[in-house]
Amino acid sequence: MAESIIQVKDLSVIYNEGQSNEVRALENITTEIFPQEYVIIHGPSGCGKSTLLYTIAGLQIPTHGEVVVNGKDIAQMKNGELVEFHRSGEGIIFQAFYLISSLNIIDNVCLPQIFQGENLKKRKEKGMLLLQRFGIAEQAYKFPSQLSGGQKQRVAIARALVNNPQIILADEPVGNLGSKSAQNFLGLIKELNEIDKKTIIMVTHNGEHLYYADRVINMRDGRIVNEEVNKEKRPVEAVKLAREIIEESGNWINVTDDFKMLMKMFKGLNPQQVGALLIPFKAKQLLFHVLSELSEEQASSAENFLKELLFKNIDLATFEKNLDLPFEEGGANWNKRRSKSLALRIKSILDQVQQIGGNPDEAAVSLAEYLIKYFGLNFSEKGKLIFVSLLELRLENKTDYNGLRKILDAPPEAGGMGLYKNTAERIVREIEVIMLLKYSV
Repeated sequence: MAESIIQVKDLSVIYNEGQSNEVRALENITTEIFPQEYVIIHGPSGCGKSTLLYTIAGLQIPTHGEVVVNGKDIAQMKNGELVEFHRSGEGIIFQAFYLISSLNIIDNVCLPQIFQGENLKKRKEKGMLLLQRFGIAEQAYKFPSQLSGGQKQRVAIARALVNNPQIILADEPVGNLGSKSAQNFLGLIKELNEIDKKTIIMVTHNGEHLYYADRVINMRDGRIVNEEVNKEKRPVEAVKLAREIIEESGNWINVTDDFKMLMKMFKGLNPQQVGALLIPFKAKQLLFHVLSELSEEQASSAENFLKELLFKNIDLATFEKNLDLPFEEGGANWNKRRSKSLALRIKSILDQVQQIGGNPDEAAVSLAEYLIKYFGLNFSEKGKLIFVSLLELRLENKTDYNGLRKILDAPPEAGGMGLYKNTAERIVREIEVIMLLKYSV
C-alpha cells in the first residue's frame, strides 16, 4: 500500500476551550493525502477549510489530534525543523499575494532562497527560469504595484516553487482575480500537479473549480461531510478507510446566547463562523447591506477586498483604491465615485462598531445619534430617550431584532415608536449588521 504524504488524525482546533465562548473551528478531522494528489478542500465561508489548510501548513496549532507530514508530527517539530519545513517542505500561495511592495519581482521570487543560503547568481537564475516559465520574465524588474492581479499571482506561484517543495498549498488563490486570470491560474496549478508531480492542496468556496481536482473534500461546520473523486490516486485500502471515517461524523456545538440572537437574524450563519472565522460572512453581509446594481464579478472582488479590510490586512484608503482599479490590474472594476461612496459608508458603520464596544449606556446614546442622523428620524426629546432605551436593550441582548422591529413599527398608542414599517426594518437591519461586526470571541 502506498504511503500517504500527509496524515490528519482526530484533529480539532478549539478557541477558548472550556470557556463560555468556546468555538470549535475544526472537530475530529481525520483524512490522508497521498503523493501527487490534487485535493481541493471545498465548502462555504467559515466552514473551517482554511483553518484545516493552515494547520497542515504548520501555521495553526492543533488543540487536539495531530498532523503528520512526511512522517513528522508538525506540532512536535523543534523551531529549526519547523523553519526548514516552511522553507522547503511546503510552498504556500495566498489569495492576497503578500508580495513585498519595496522589492522588485525577481527579488520577491528569490526571497526564500536567501534564507537557504543560496548565492545571488544562482538564486537569480532560478527565479528567472520560473518567471520565464510563467510568462512574466519581462516583469522581473518591475514592482508589485505595476502588475495586474493575474501577474501578481504568477509571481506568488514562482515564489512558492523557488525552493522546490513537494507540497503546494493554496488558500482561495483566485479570489482576487477576474474570470480569465482565474482560469489561467488554475491551469498552471493543474500543470504543476500533472507535469511537476507536486502534491496540491487548494481551498476554495467556488464549485466551478472542483473539476480540476483529483479529489474534493467537502466541509461544513468544521467537519468533513463527504468526498467527491474525479480521479482516484489512493490505494483501495485508503479509500475504504476514508469512507468509514466520514460516515462517523460528530455533532453540532453549543454557542452563547448573544450569538444565538444573531443567528435568528442571519439565517445563513452557523456556529463555526465566529470571531476571525466570521470575517468572510461579515464581509458578505456588510457588502450586501450597502450595495446594489453590481455585477457578480464586481461584487465578488469587492467582497474579497472587504475581507482584507476586516482582517486589517489593508486600510480604508487601500480598500477604496482597489475598488476603483480595473479587473486586469487586480481591482474590482468600479469607478471613483462609487468606490468613495462605499468606503465612506463602510467607515461610518465601522466607526459605530467601535463606539458600541464600551459602556452600554454611552454606546446606546452614540448608536441612537448615528441612526437618527443617517435615517433622518424626527423624534421628540421623550422619543429620543425611549429610542436610546430600546437600543440599550438590544445591545445587552435583552431583546432580539424581531422584538425591536415590532416596537419601532407599532403606533405610539400601543407603546411603539410609530415608524413606517420599511423604516423600522431598515433601522433594525442596520443595528444587526453593526451587532454582527461587533461580535468577537
